[in-house]
Amino acid sequence: MQRYFTNKLVDDYFILNDDDLYHINKVMRMKENDKVEVVFKNNVYSGIITSNGIKKDELLSEEVTLKNITLIIPLLKETKMDLILQKATELGVSRIIPVRMERSIIKLNEQDYLKKQIRWQKICKEASEQSKRTNIPLIDKLESMSSLNLDGLNIICSTSENSNTLKNTLKNMDKYDKINIAIGPEGGFTKEEEKILVSLGFIKTSLGKLIMRVETVPLYILSVINYLELEE
Repeated sequence: MQRYFTNKLVDDYFILNDDDLYHINKVMRMKENDKVEVVFKNNVYSGIITSNGIKKDELLSEEVTLKNITLIIPLLKETKMDLILQKATELGVSRIIPVRMERSIIKLNEQDYLKKQIRWQKICKEASEQSKRTNIPLIDKLESMSSLNLDGLNIICSTSENSNTLKNTLKNMDKYDKINIAIGPEGGFTKEEEKILVSLGFIKTSLGKLIMRVETVPLYILSVINYLELEE
């Protein structure tokens, strides 16, 4: 069944947004008595399409708890940003924090960022529906590097010679409730940016000898974390 998200339930009817209703009626061409999956308060229900709307049916499954992973990323060109948001959502990320970085090609003022944030949140919602998640990653406000004072296992994806191996950094990840992963722009972090992150408790971590594109890095490290989670 096709999955949708909502936070509104009125008289046992799920209230979906206009985009989702258009998708049901015009794209999926569903009819009365067809069923959809609706995520409400992180639980999954079946919903029956009626002439009055989508009626709540039975509880299908309860919330699926994922590792609490925050991805810290630079502002990137649209195609790269969209890919990262979509695939990171599929791979279980909980929160995404875009950060101003010196070598980022893209620069946004607050008003332009808010427009992008709405679009990015929609991408994460659609990827959550496709991947059958029970929650949607949060796109945070645009932050500065010095504001990243986060609890948990903090990782910088670094090309510095004195970096830890990924295996060594992740060996005790099960002791942490949260994992925060910082990824630099195409030109990498500046020395000053790495210095700031290290002062905030981030561990410089190498992803190996090969140089990856910025959009590949989060997919690689999130896949490794998912693999280690399956091993437990």
